[in-house]
Formats: sequence, structure tokens, C-alpha cells
Amino acid sequence: MAAARRVLLVNLGSPKSPEVADVRAYLKEFLSDPLVIDAPALIRWFVLRCFILPKRPHASAAAYRLIWTDLGSPLVVTSKRVAERLGEKIGEPVALAMRYGEPSIRETLTALRDEGVAELRVIPLYPHYAKSSYETVEKKIRREAARLGSPFRLSFQEPFHSEAKYIEALRQVSEPYVSGSKRAPPYDHLLFSFHGIPVRHVEKRDPTGKHCLRTADCCLSGHPATERCYRSHCLRTAEALAAALDLPREKWSLSFQSRLGRDPWLPPSTEETLVELAHRGTERLLVICPSFVSDCLETLEEIAIRGRESFLAAGGKSFAMIPCMNEHPAWIDALAGYAR
Repeated sequence: MAAARRVLLVNLGSPKSPEVADVRAYLKEFLSDPLVIDAPALIRWFVLRCFILPKRPHASAAAYRLIWTDLGSPLVVTSKRVAERLGEKIGEPVALAMRYGEPSIRETLTALRDEGVAELRVIPLYPHYAKSSYETVEKKIRREAARLGSPFRLSFQEPFHSEAKYIEALRQVSEPYVSGSKRAPPYDHLLFSFHGIPVRHVEKRDPTGKHCLRTADCCLSGHPATERCYRSHCLRTAEALAAALDLPREKWSLSFQSRLGRDPWLPPSTEETLVELAHRGTERLLVICPSFVSDCLETLEEIAIRGRESFLAAGGKSFAMIPCMNEHPAWIDALAGYAR
């Protein structure tokens, strides 16, 4: 009997392998997305072909080799396991697609169409709204569904940046590290490192053109521009988790990682913040990356390897990274709520 309804999880994606050719193909697909590099097509083509693809695939491939597992990309492997665990939790199969790479959204939707699925509940695995993450997933799914003749009744889980079950899952993953009971000595400071985006992406979400980034508290003011403001969502996650962990305000701070190109990105930079914290006398540092629900290149290599090296080289004494929620039962419980 054909399934009438299905849940679809969508994550970012990964190269097929850590080989340069596969990394180049992945970066080409990813960075050709006009919602990621939001420049005119000709400029985007020129930047990609002349500046990014000639060199970046080699550096990225070397980074991927450091984290690759026998089963493949950590992000893809974990995402598959999460889909399996969620399926067991809700008692029905859960589909999985990647915005870039495989399994692709096109092939996944085609398979679901062929199975007779009529209603599709889509959960983009991005806690915070951004045009380069949540919005590109939603638009891609709607385009591909239209290409198939719009066979699905679609519903999308909204970004869950401060939703109670998401915060509780983060709390349960974090608490053993914050308390010093799990592989981490007592800490001096907790750094929330969120994925960065260009400043212009935030400003474009401001319908008035007069609010975003104009005042120190713009993101927490309740202005209509904050409804889908990435920076506001990140601040709300940090504040909610800090409150759940009962952290004094002076014990934590926030930064943004993974900068690309020369345009202004949201400050402060994680790379610079790690050095500054060490120089200010922080000896024992914890880092958490709430933008990511599954450990990936940005957490396992950029933060846990390079970030650690930067902090220790600047004078820090101890560095520990809190893992992503991955397959934690509290995260599966949260997803089950979103699925329903």
C-alpha cells in the first residue's frame, strides 16, 4: 500500500570523497547557488572559476581527509543514522536528502513520487534562518516538486532556534562538559561559535532598511526585521541555552566562523575571538557550534583541530569542544515533535 505521508530531513551535504575532483564538484554545486554567493551570474561565474575552484578544492580536500571515516562523510553518515532513529521513533520511514551532493533533493523527491507519497513534511536541519541555508532548501524543494508536476502537499518546519525541545537537546549534550564531568576540566569560558554569513545577507532581510545592525540591541528589540534575521536567531539560541545551563553572562560569548571571501561578514570572527580570549587570560575554553545539528567539516576540522591549535598557540591551556547533537535521544525526541 502506497504511503500517503512522509517526513523528509534535509541537510547541507558533502563531497562523495575527500579526493580533490569530488571536492571540486561539490564546491562548484554549492557555490554556484545564487543564494549562497548572491552576486550577478557573470560575477559569480568569474569568482568561482578564477579565484575559488583553482585553489580551494585542494585545501578543502586536505581538511576533509582529516575527518573522513571508513563509512564516509561524518555529516552524511550521521544524518542517515538520525533519519533511521527518527523513523523508529515515529513508526514510519523517514527520507533524507542533501541540498548539495547525494542523496540529492531531485532524486529523493522522484523516488517519493514513485512511491505514491502525497503529503511531505520537510524538516530543513538548520536551526536558524538564512537565505544560504533554510531558504535555499525550501526554494529547491518547491522547484523540484513543480518539475515533477507538484505531486506533494508540502509543509516546512520553521527554524527552531529557540524552540524548547531544541534548547533542551543542546542542554543535555552540553551539560556534562559544562559541569566538567565528561572529558573536559572545569572551564573559564564558553564560546558559542555560529556559522557566519555576509553582513549584506542580514541587511537584506530588513524591510525598512533602517534597523538591522544600526544599534547594539537591534536583534533583541522585537522589530519585524528580527523575525527571520539570522543574527537575531543566533543570539536567541545563545541566550536560551545559557539560561538553561545557568551560565553567568560573563562566562560566555558569541562569534561567527567559516568566513569566505573579502566582503564584510558578521562580527566577531571566531578565529580572532579564540586568540583574543587567550590573550585576555582565558586558560580553559569550551566551544559549542549550535548552527550545526551534526558534526561536520566546520566543527571537526575548523574548530576542533584548527581552532584548538589557534587557542593553544595564543597562550590558552585547555580546549574542549562540545559535540553536535548528532544522534542524541533528546534531539531525536525534538525531531519527532517537528515531524508530527
